[in-house]
Amino acid sequence: MPGDCLFCSIVAGDVPADRIAEAEGVIAVRDISPRAPVHVLVVPERHVGSAHELGDDDAALLADCFALARRVATAEGIAEGYRITTNVGERGGQSIAHLHFHVIGGRQLGHIDSGSPEAP
Repeated sequence: MPGDCLFCSIVAGDVPADRIAEAEGVIAVRDISPRAPVHVLVVPERHVGSAHELGDDDAALLADCFALARRVATAEGIAEGYRITTNVGERGGQSIAHLHFHVIGGRQLGHIDSGSPEAP
């Protein structure tokens, strides 16, 4: 775990966060700068820099992340339509170098045009 990783500090309980769900090896916290009525981050407890660093033996970790995302979507009342995203690297919009998935919903989401950036 890098000493300056915000999500590692949240997982360890050193930095407060609004935890709304947990599963084996994964937590869900509310985003502090939400871009929709529901904006939750699903974060693995084990430090992985980004999705680009995932390997063949990380299938169970991804399954656990997506299972918790589904549970969050149901609990938050957005199961009828939501978005799950992750950013990779600074150029891809990743601001914290720890794998995490954004679960976003609670309003009509637009299509993402590959030619122009969209804030969900």
